[in-house]
Amino acid sequence: MMATISYGDFEKLEIRMGKVLEAERVPGTNKLLKLRVDLGDETRQLVAGIAHVYAPEEVIGRTIPVLANLEPRTIRGVESRGMILCPTDKGGNPVLLLPDPEREVPTGAPVR
Repeated sequence: MMATISYGDFEKLEIRMGKVLEAERVPGTNKLLKLRVDLGDETRQLVAGIAHVYAPEEVIGRTIPVLANLEPRTIRGVESRGMILCPTDKGGNPVLLLPDPEREVPTGAPVR
């Protein structure tokens, strides 16, 4: 189990819903996708370790939670300005959750 954090630390996280506009594999890797994600007021490039489970065309159009205030990082020569958030299955593979079809979540909506 990981160490606990304070509520104040949690409040520092900016998690927003983003819509994947584009996705492509990062050359020379099996697990990485480069994503262009609409966060409502801006579009960001992210790198996500989901290519071994999802093809680029499977993620385009999906709305996903994004940790938006993570400091930028270069991964395999590609700048990532955030991180997608998703659970993993029993095998440790990422699972992108689908929003409830009865209740649309707007792009940029904060996750609380």
